[in-house]
Amino acid sequence: MKWTRLNGQAIKKPIVTAVEDVLMHEKQLGNKLKVYIGTDSQVYGRTVNFATVIVFLREKKGGFMFVSKDKLVREMGLKERMILEVSRSIEVAYSLCDILDKHHVGLEVHADINTDPNFESNVALREAMGYIMAMGFEFKAKPNAFASSSCADKMV
Repeated sequence: MKWTRLNGQAIKKPIVTAVEDVLMHEKQLGNKLKVYIGTDSQVYGRTVNFATVIVFLREKKGGFMFVSKDKLVREMGLKERMILEVSRSIEVAYSLCDILDKHHVGLEVHADINTDPNFESNVALREAMGYIMAMGFEFKAKPNAFASSSCADKMV
């Protein structure tokens, strides 16, 4: 995955190194961080555009994020797309969990899936929740999943 900052500046280091640099820098500044990871997608014909974000929130001091964008050209159903979004978030969370644990930084994985059964995305809720929790991550879905439903949504 290629990562950028919100302003489009490329992150040239491996993402684990870049995240650790951020954690150490913020700690030196006296900031307490929590990390949120989420993915959203949009379908345009046969093309599915994905955006995955790593959101860093400073306690009472705002935040910032890293972004990775990607696209697949193939048709897929809604449930498959929702699970693929979750899979991308878990892949990133898994790659970062050791470094976050080392620095005692909390992590949540956010899924752009509605908890209200009246919404179509709810079809993937059980599987997504089970997948994320089985990997040992804290899980949030809409309306509490701002990393995916707000931050990634704006980037896709």
